[in-house]
Amino acid sequence: MATDRLSGMRSSEEEGPGPVRRVRSGGSSEVVLEEVAAAPLYQQLHDRLRAQITGGQLEAGARLPSTRVLATQLGVSRTTTALAYELLLLEGYVVSRVGDGTRVARLRPDQLEAGSAAGRGTPDALGNPRPWLARRGQALLQAPSPNASHPEHPRAATGVFHIGQPDLSHFPSQVWARLLAKHARRSLRTASYCQDARGCPQLREAIAAHVGVTRGVRCLPEQVLVTSGAQAALDLASRVLLDPGDAAWVEDPGYGGTRGALLAAGARLVAVPVDGEGIEVEAGRAQWRQARLAVVTPTHQFPTGVTMSRGRRLELLEWARLAQAWIVEDDWDGDYRFGRESLGTLQGLDPDSRVVYIGSFGTVLFPSVRLGYLVAPGSLLAAFLAARQNIDVHPPLLEQLALADFFAEGHFLRHLQRMRGEYLERRNALVDALRGELGDTVEVVPPEAGTHLVAWLPAGVDGRTVACAALAEGLHVEAISRYSTRPPERDGLLLGFASHCPRELRAGVVTLARALRTLTLAT
Repeated sequence: MATDRLSGMRSSEEEGPGPVRRVRSGGSSEVVLEEVAAAPLYQQLHDRLRAQITGGQLEAGARLPSTRVLATQLGVSRTTTALAYELLLLEGYVVSRVGDGTRVARLRPDQLEAGSAAGRGTPDALGNPRPWLARRGQALLQAPSPNASHPEHPRAATGVFHIGQPDLSHFPSQVWARLLAKHARRSLRTASYCQDARGCPQLREAIAAHVGVTRGVRCLPEQVLVTSGAQAALDLASRVLLDPGDAAWVEDPGYGGTRGALLAAGARLVAVPVDGEGIEVEAGRAQWRQARLAVVTPTHQFPTGVTMSRGRRLELLEWARLAQAWIVEDDWDGDYRFGRESLGTLQGLDPDSRVVYIGSFGTVLFPSVRLGYLVAPGSLLAAFLAARQNIDVHPPLLEQLALADFFAEGHFLRHLQRMRGEYLERRNALVDALRGELGDTVEVVPPEAGTHLVAWLPAGVDGRTVACAALAEGLHVEAISRYSTRPPERDGLLLGFASHCPRELRAGVVTLARALRTLTLAT
C-alpha cells in the first residue's frame, strides 16, 4: 500500500540506538549524527550543515552531495537527507537547480549572524546543550523561523504555491514611488526628528477608519500603534502582557512567528489543538485554565485556513473574562475575505476590552514594506507606549507618510478590491484543478478568506515526505505537520494561490500530481 511505503520511509530514522554516523561534507569538515540524541536525524544533519555553511567551511557555490549519495554515506534513509536539504532550501542557505544539484547560497548578513548564534547555542555532536546562550535564546533557535515561507528571491524550485507572497504585477508601484519621493523632498526636514511613538497621526487615522468599516474593530486613532509589521506587534504584545514563566495558549498547528515572540518573552507555551471551528477552548482549559494569554488567528487560521465560528469566539471571550486573561487577535490577512458576510473580529465582539488586535500591510502591498499595526485596549495604551519607547521608538516615517497618502487618495481600497477579485478567481481555479487532477487523493475545502488553502492528504500519509517528492519535481510545497508540535491526525499541503495566475496554478497541480504518483498515492 502507498501508506505503508510512506510509513516505512519515515520510520527508518526512528530505529533503536546505534553508532555515531560520520561523513566528510567537504574539505576537512565532518558531519556527525548521533542516533541516541534528542533531536531527530534530519534536524541534526540540518544543524550541522547550517553551522558549516555559516562558519565558512562550506563556501558559497560549493556543491553538496546528492540526497541519495549522502544518505548512503551516512547510512540513513534518503528521507532524512531530503528533509534536511528542504529545511536549508526554505531558509535560503542552499539553492537547487535541475541538472546542477544543490549548492551553498550566498548568505545575507542576518543569516550569518543567526548561524553564528546557532553555533554558540545549539547542541554539540552528542546532543549536549552549549552554555553560551540564555535559555530564551536557545529556545528561539529551536523555534520555526517566521520567514521560512517568504522567499527573499525566486528559487530554483518554482514558487507557484508559496504562501504569504502577494502578486505584485498589479501593484501601483509608480504611485507608491511618487508618494515616497514627494515626502522625501517636502517632509524630510520636519520628519527628521523622533515622532510620536504611536506612529504617523494621518496613518493612524486611516487605519482606524479602515478597520472600523471593513473589520468591525472598535477603536480611536489614539489606540493605534504603527509597527514594523505584524511580527513586531506580536513581540510588543508579548513583552507587555507576559512575565517569564507565564502560560500562553498557541494554536496547534500554528504560526512559528507567534511561538518565537512568546518564547522571546519567556512564556510557557501551551499548544492547543485546532479543529474545524478554530482553537479548541475546552482543550485549552483542560491543559492550562489560568493561562495569561491566548494568541489566535480567527479570520483565517494559519496554517489550516479554518475560520473560527461565532460560538467558538464567544467561548474564547468568556474564558478570557473568567481567567482575567488577554487575547491577541492576529488578523494577518483579514482584508481578503470571499463569499458570505464576514463574522467580524473578536475585538469587535469583546465587551470587556481584553483583545489586542493586530494587522499587517504586507499581504495587501508587499512583504518588505514592513508596516503593520496594533490596536491596544485603552487600559493598556500607556504600557504599550512605554515599552515601545524602549524598543524602537517608532518605525521609519517616510513609508508611513506615503501609506497615509496611499489611503487618502483612494489607492489602497482600489488595489484591495482589485486583488480580492483576482485572488478569488485564482482560489477557484486552484480548487477546480485539485479536484480534477487529485479528487480521489486529496480533500480540498475552499477557504473563506486568505491567500492559501490546504490540500488534505489521506490519513497516515506524511506531508513532509510528499513535500520532498514535490521538491524532486522542482515544486515547493509545505506540510501542515511542519507547523505542528504533535503529529497531526491528518496531514495536508499548504498551497498559496496569490502570486501566480490560474494557468500557472493549474500547471503546478499537474506537477504535484506527478510527484504524488511517484509515491503511489494517485491512481
